[in-house]
Amino acid sequence: MNLYEKIRDREEKISLIGLGYVGMPIAVSFAKKVNVIGFDISKEKIELYKRGIDPTKEVGNEIIRDTTIEFTSDEKRLRESKFHIVAVPTPVNSDHTPDLRPVESASRTVGRNLTRGSIVVFESTVYPGVTEEICIPILEKESGMICGKDFKVGYSPERINPGDKVHRLETIVKVVSGMDEESLDIIAQVYELVVIAGVYRAESIKVAEAAKVIENSQRDINIAFMNELSIIFNKMGIDTNAVLKAAGTKWNFLKFTPGLVGGHCIGVDPYYLTYKAEQLGYHSQIILSGRKINDDMGRYVAENLIKKLIKADVSVKDAKVAILGFTFKENCPDIRNTKVIDIINELKEYGIHPIIADPEADSDEAVHEYGIEFETIEEIFDMDAIVIAVGHDRFLNLSDKDFERMFKKAPNENKVLLDIKGLFDRKKYESLGYRYWRL
Repeated sequence: MNLYEKIRDREEKISLIGLGYVGMPIAVSFAKKVNVIGFDISKEKIELYKRGIDPTKEVGNEIIRDTTIEFTSDEKRLRESKFHIVAVPTPVNSDHTPDLRPVESASRTVGRNLTRGSIVVFESTVYPGVTEEICIPILEKESGMICGKDFKVGYSPERINPGDKVHRLETIVKVVSGMDEESLDIIAQVYELVVIAGVYRAESIKVAEAAKVIENSQRDINIAFMNELSIIFNKMGIDTNAVLKAAGTKWNFLKFTPGLVGGHCIGVDPYYLTYKAEQLGYHSQIILSGRKINDDMGRYVAENLIKKLIKADVSVKDAKVAILGFTFKENCPDIRNTKVIDIINELKEYGIHPIIADPEADSDEAVHEYGIEFETIEEIFDMDAIVIAVGHDRFLNLSDKDFERMFKKAPNENKVLLDIKGLFDRKKYESLGYRYWRL
């Protein structure tokens, strides 16, 4: 029997290293078919999972309570597994260079507990070459074993979309790769246990790494184009949403919209690709241009808020501003690399200290990462300006009466409403006299 058959027949276990927004859904899916060890270095997170609480909100408390995953923060438990999936974050440093410390640390952890005949599959986003040039040497050093002889390695880029209940692990084609035909076969068969949409066998590990990094780079560039259009149309006095609706009637027009680009993928992956390109002597032109536009959008939004406050005859210094939404995307508690913080920091430069409300966000993480404490929507009143920064479903139900309650008692022409994603009816709020603006 090969390793796949032993896993299928529950004679061997799979381990998941990193139980966050990506690792947890993978572990849950596999646990329905095979024996799974779920490992995370965070004892607090493991305790939550053991109590049936899902801090990521990706799979839900009920599913966590019912899953057969063996949750642990004891790395020695990894020795019980022969198939390891590494799903740790790969952020960037402040200078936009790749921060490979999490994936290097995970490689050391796995290496210390590797047994002969094992396969290690990396899912973390990296630039082409990281798996073979950085991870394998760490695994060899820590285990004292030889890759290709004592253990094998593969790469299968994660494609999970946090907060998306439609595009899940099971329904997205899974790209898989292995260091040789044997490992590729086993890796493909193991993932086929849970991925209904099927797997695509990439011809090499580097091809799979590159495929992942360009998927998000492509989205980043398309959104940057929309953001640049919104800047141009704003100067022309044209509504970008109206233009996109008109252009969208053509069959091959790509339906992207302007917005803040944060999170741990789209705002990060392009830098991994351009970093590797720089090492090889090529300076990116299109990719980095798109990144610059998207990275500047928080400042651009803040500047337009200031302009609107001035037009509304509101004193900028100490203006009362509420920001609704802090996560990097709608209906998701994840605040990593949120670009809403850029708006907040820019407003502080003008002497404005906004209050922030986000019923979806992880409030403990917001305090820990950014020193920000949330208010409830009910606590927002007497505002000069309201910024709807994230399109949570909970915000979509807000009515003009709700906004009226949040604003100060003054004529509507002295109230500023920034609807970044264009969630509300522009004509309605303009007809009510508000100083309305959107990307």
